Amino acid sequence: MKKLCVIFGLFLSLGFAKAQISNYETEDGFNKFSTKNIHKSDIMWKKTVLRAVDLREKQNEPIFSKDREITRMIIDAVKAGVIRPYATDSLWEGKVLTIDEFLDLIKIPSAEAEISEEDAAFMAEEEDDWGDEGGDDEAAEEIKVGADFFFPKDLYQMQIIEDMIFDKQRSVMYYDVLAVKMFVPADHVDNIKGIEIPIATFSYKELKEKVFTGNPNAIWYNPYNDSEHRTLAEAFELRLFSSYIIKVSNPADEYLIDIYGGDPRTGILASQWKGYELLEFEHNLWEF
Repeated sequence: MKKLCVIFGLFLSLGFAKAQISNYETEDGFNKFSTKNIHKSDIMWKKTVLRAVDLREKQNEPIFSKDREITRMIIDAVKAGVIRPYATDSLWEGKVLTIDEFLDLIKIPSAEAEISEEDAAFMAEEEDDWGDEGGDDEAAEEIKVGADFFFPKDLYQMQIIEDMIFDKQRSVMYYDVLAVKMFVPADHVDNIKGIEIPIATFSYKELKEKVFTGNPNAIWYNPYNDSEHRTLAEAFELRLFSSYIIKVSNPADEYLIDIYGGDPRTGILASQWKGYELLEFEHNLWEF
């Protein structure tokens, strides 16, 4: 009984975090980006977790199979105007990117692409002054390079933003995926900046309803049985992907690697430790 009181007190102290209004919370008490439909009064415990996903990992090959890459499904849906790309993780309506803005973010950066039309015309004029054949317009056209875009296979870094929620009404721990974020990988040969570049964030609920469900190409490819492929919606629900934790909600809004000194190897160990800690916490919920 004494132990039960201690655990109950722990839940009360953790419950104070709910007083901070989440960016995803709405006035009616339901998170409009959630697929779980849990009222805030039924949430006994919650933590927001940020997970990094490397689509090149073997476990992630089924959602990154040839011509059915999850990134291809997302890009095609944006081009078709089916889903909205957000500029911020909070999925704020005022920061929805246009299709052209989104396409600009997946262009391969190059020195030629940075040259404006005016600069190209000026350079053509200089060349003509030195006796080169051809007028300004012709030379400017040669200098301007058509936009090259990253292929879906090039965009192998993603992040998943989710809430771990214990629903006291159903006595179930839910992994409530809220958003999926795409990046230009830092180590890609065509990324001249050499850092991970955010492209856009997408509502998982919108992806599930409009892209992952009922789309014959949006599948989790079963490498062992062609008759047992799953939809991407099922793959997320069944957690059929590999990821590692890079941040758990905290007062300073710090990443694990920053909390534990900034060393990458320590950050990896911290990610594993935090994963075990959350798993142990969920296990201990069932002790009584």
